[in-house]
Amino acid sequence: MTLDERGAALAAALDSGEGRLPVDLVADARGVLQRAHERAGLSSEHTVVALAGATGSGKSSLLNALAGADLARTGVQRPTTAHALAAVWGAGAGPLLDWLDVPDRHDMGAGAARSRRRSGGSTAASGLPTGLVLLDLPDHDSVVDEHRVRAERLVQRADLLVWVVDPQKYADAALHTRYLRPAAGHDAVTVVALNQVDRLDVAATRALLEDVQRLVAADGMPDARVLGVSARTGQGVDELRALLAQAAARRRAATDRWAADERAAAARVLAALGPPVRLRAGSSDRLVRAFEQAAGVDAVTDAVRRAAVRRAAAHTGWPPLRWLARLRPDPLRRLHLAPGGADGVTGDALVERTSLPPAGPVATARASLAVRDHVEEALRGAPEPWQLAARRAATADGLADDLDLAVAGTRLLPARPAVWWRVVGGLQWMLLAAALAGLAWLGALWLLDYLRLPEPRTAQWGSLPAPTWLAAGGVLAGWLVAALGGLVGRLGARRRAAGARRRLSAAVAQVAQRRVVTPVADELAALDACRRQATRAAA
Repeated sequence: MTLDERGAALAAALDSGEGRLPVDLVADARGVLQRAHERAGLSSEHTVVALAGATGSGKSSLLNALAGADLARTGVQRPTTAHALAAVWGAGAGPLLDWLDVPDRHDMGAGAARSRRRSGGSTAASGLPTGLVLLDLPDHDSVVDEHRVRAERLVQRADLLVWVVDPQKYADAALHTRYLRPAAGHDAVTVVALNQVDRLDVAATRALLEDVQRLVAADGMPDARVLGVSARTGQGVDELRALLAQAAARRRAATDRWAADERAAAARVLAALGPPVRLRAGSSDRLVRAFEQAAGVDAVTDAVRRAAVRRAAAHTGWPPLRWLARLRPDPLRRLHLAPGGADGVTGDALVERTSLPPAGPVATARASLAVRDHVEEALRGAPEPWQLAARRAATADGLADDLDLAVAGTRLLPARPAVWWRVVGGLQWMLLAAALAGLAWLGALWLLDYLRLPEPRTAQWGSLPAPTWLAAGGVLAGWLVAALGGLVGRLGARRRAAGARRRLSAAVAQVAQRRVVTPVADELAALDACRRQATRAAA
C-alpha cells in the first residue's frame, strides 16, 4: 500500500467517524495527514534526522562528533540548546527547513571544510552523504516551556529520530510515556543512542544496552536499533554515522515515518471503535406495526370498508330507496379522507391533513418504544457514540404529523365506480322502468273501468295479466337484485378495505423507513466504513 492510499483510507475512516470519534483523536489524526501531505510536497532528496533527548544527554556533542565539526554549542550550563540547529549535506533543503522552522543552518560543503580546518579536524571526517539533514533539538525536558514546544514540534516532523539517552536517565518515565510509547510501531525510523558509554566498563555497557532494548521493546518498538556511543571518545559514532548514511541513501525514512504515523493514528481509531461486533440491520416489522397503531390504520380500514358498502348501495340499491343510503354519513368524509366527489371518492394525495383522532398515550408509547428497540437491536454492541447518534437521528418527535400526512396521501378507494356497479345499476333502472310501466298500464285499465269505457284486450301471462307481472315483478326483482348487490358489495368492500390497508401499511412503512430505518442503516454503514478503512490504514 502506498502512502497516499494509506492516507486516503485514514481520511475516509475519519470522515465516516466524524462526530462519533473523540474530538482530540480526530484532530491528532488529521494533523498527521496534514503534516504527511506537507512533507510529501517538499524535498524527497533529503532525509531529516533529529537528535532528541533530555538535558545533559549529549545531543549537541554527538551532532558535532557525527558532523566532524564544532557546530553546536556545548557546555555545563542548562539548557544549552534553545533553538534547533541543522547540519545540511546537499543543496535544496531550504523549503524543507522553512517548514521545519529551523533558522540556524550549517551547509556542510565548503563552509564545513573551512570550519574543520580552523578547528584542526579532518575534512573527510563526517562521511555523511548528500541529502542528509541532521537536527540538534532543544531538550524535551527543558525548564523553558518554549524549548519543549519547539522540540515536540520537530519530533512530530522529523523523518528519523535518534533518541540520545545517558546511563543516568535512560529509564526516565517522561521519555517513555510521553514520546517512545506513543511512537509504538515506529521501529524503522527510531534509533536509541546510549551516550557516555566511555564511563562504563564492557559488562556494564552490555547490561545497560540490554535494559534499554528491553524498555524500548516494552514501549512497542522491539525492532528499533539501540546503540552504545560516546561523543567524547568517538566510540560507536562510526556505527551510528553508517546507519544514518544508509537511511539517507535509501531515501525511505520519510515514507516510513509518515506511514508509521498514519498506522498509529488508524490503530487509535480502531481502539476507539472497540472490538468488532456483528452488526444487524434489524427487522422493521414490529416498528411498522407500532406506527400503524399510532396512525389509526385500523380505524381508517374500517372506515374504508363501510364507505365501500355505502358506495355499492348507492349504485346497486333499489333506485327509489337509494337516497336513504346517501343520507347515511360517509365514514371517510367524516375523517376528512374524501375531499371530492359526491360518491366519497378519494384521490391520490388530494388532502393534506385528516380528522383522525390523535393517537392515544398507549399507541404513542408503543411507537416510541419500537423506535428505541429497533435502534438497540440494530446497534447492539456498537460503540456508544454511534448508538447515541442513531437515537438522535431516529426519533419519534413529530411522528404523528408524518403519519397523518402519509394516511392523507394514500389512495383508499378507486376513483371510479366498479364496472359491476354500473351493470347492476342499469339493470335496476330497467326493472324500475318495467314496474312503472306495469303500474301505468294498471292505472290506465282502472281509469277506463272507472269511466265505463270499453277496455282493450289485456295480455295474460299465466294466471295474471301482463301489467301485474310488470309492476309486481319489477318491484320484487329490484328488491332481490338490491339484496344480492348489497351482499356482493359487502364482500367487495372487504376486499377493497384489505387493499387500502396494504397501501396504508406501505405508506406507514415509508415513514418508518425515512425516519428510523434509513438513519439507523446510515449509522451502521458509517461504523462499518470507519472500521473497514481504519483497518486498511492500520495494515
